[in-house]
Amino acid sequence: MLWIGGPPGAGKTTMARLLARRYGLRRYHADVHTWEHRDRALAAGHAAAARWERLAPVERWSRPPDELLAMSLHHERGPMVAEDLRALPRAPLTVAEGTPVTPGVAGAGDRSVWLMPTPEVQRDRLAERGIGAGVSALYRLLIEEIEAQVARAGARTLAVDGTRSVADTFAQVEKVFADALAVGPLAGSAAERARLLRYANRAVVRQHAAYFARPWTVGDLAGTVRLFACECGDADCDAEVPLALADFPDPPDGLAPGSDEPAFPPVLAPGHRRLWGGPAGAVPG
Repeated sequence: MLWIGGPPGAGKTTMARLLARRYGLRRYHADVHTWEHRDRALAAGHAAAARWERLAPVERWSRPPDELLAMSLHHERGPMVAEDLRALPRAPLTVAEGTPVTPGVAGAGDRSVWLMPTPEVQRDRLAERGIGAGVSALYRLLIEEIEAQVARAGARTLAVDGTRSVADTFAQVEKVFADALAVGPLAGSAAERARLLRYANRAVVRQHAAYFARPWTVGDLAGTVRLFACECGDADCDAEVPLALADFPDPPDGLAPGSDEPAFPPVLAPGHRRLWGGPAGAVPG
């Protein structure tokens, strides 16, 4: 397991996506398990989770800072992330990233790093996303909380101050994980890479399905378009495919009969083709 933590706006998702595509890793993105984790907390009778669901969306973000932090389930979700990861296959290597990835979950060794943006960088990046005042207040709390947790653990950090390009930051992350990446195990075949991409893509659909199941939400899978990773299996492919969530093909994860190749029709970017035998069908972008 490789771990990338940090507050919102740090660049965790970008770094994990680049690592996974370049090296053939499974990518676990904690954000796309948010509502699944909230459902677990509700089932366990967690008071702050229940309070979040009861409040009207506009009311949630006017709560006092300590209540905002409690309702975020920041501390509770870390063990849920660990539980999710224990259920995954041991190979190939997984890179797990997200705000709930804390030193208490990931440890402070050479397989973990926290990206720590300056307040100015975080503010600018969140402004680009159109984040409201209430959400921004929670995110400022999270940067303070995570900084304190990382400092207590003496964990490794990379400063994100806006002076490095994405490529330069990625080179630093690669350097942190160089020894682990040299050992692996990594995905070798196009078919295995395609299965890893399908795992990450399917998690996006399930996240939205759990969200739209709430009585206070507006919208549905048919009317929501998201970007999915192209599943051609090419190690150099970094294409993304816009697709309505309801159109995402979600058959079982099975293999083609007598083969170790995926049985699902892949999501493909225009002009791309699957690099394994597999099924005849495909879902074009």
